[in-house]
This record gives sequence, structure tokens and C-alpha cells, in this order.
Amino acid sequence: MLWLILIALIVFVGAFYVWMNARAESDASNPDTGSAMVEFGRAFPEEAIRALHSTTDGKAIFLRLHDGKAGFIQSHGTHYVCHVIQPGKLRVNSSESGHGLIVHFPDFAYLDNNFEFRTAAEAAEVSLWLLGSFNLGIDAPVDGRVAVQTID
Repeated sequence: MLWLILIALIVFVGAFYVWMNARAESDASNPDTGSAMVEFGRAFPEEAIRALHSTTDGKAIFLRLHDGKAGFIQSHGTHYVCHVIQPGKLRVNSSESGHGLIVHFPDFAYLDNNFEFRTAAEAAEVSLWLLGSFNLGIDAPVDGRVAVQTID
């Protein structure tokens, strides 16, 4: 009788292990946009999200933030890497397909990738968000006057 209970316990543990691995693979291959947004909110509680676009594989999400900055979330299974893109801190090129962007993060080279979107319009919109986060070297108006920056 003890052998039967031991065999049943081993079969149960094995089935549970296989079931949990299948669930983990499913989570890794199909990241959840909602949980990614929650993680971004935890990492940067002062940043409000205005819009987002995810890549076709769902492993990266680009965010437009409330103050003109851009954000970035990359999925690693059930874990997320979240960044607020600082002005002037990345390079963006169009991909050959026209539906994607090649983004280079100088401070975080491991994030460099070719990000493909569902449509060329989404890629264009994300590139505008990223370009909008660049520092253009123009100062904000001071007391109703426009400050001018000269280049020597």
C-alpha cells in the first residue's frame, strides 16, 4: 500500500511540474500588456501613460507619456524591463520592411533591437514619440519672452 501511495505522489508531482512548465511557456510567449503597464506604473509612479503601441511579437511596448517623453517596456517572460527615454539618449532608424524601427539605446545596449509593428502607421507614430523625446536645444519661454539659443 505504501508503494502505491508513493507512485501516485510521484505521478502527481510530475504532472504538476509539466503543467506549470506549460503555463510558464505560455506566459513567456504571450506577454500581457495590462500587467506590463502596471509594472511601468510601479517603476515610474509619477509618469502618466497617454498611449501605447506594442510590437507584433508583443515583447516590447512603446509608451507616450503625459509630458512629451517616451517610455519603453520589454518583456522577459513574466518580468519586465521599464525605461523612461531621456532626451537625446537613443538613435532610431527605419527598418527595411517599413513596418518597424531599429532602435539603439547607448546606455542599455542589451535593449537594442529591430522592433516590428503591425502597420507602418504605428511605426511612424512611435518614431514621432521617440523623436519628440529628443532635446532640440530650444529653451522654454521665460516670462512670456522667447529665449533664443545661438550656435557659435
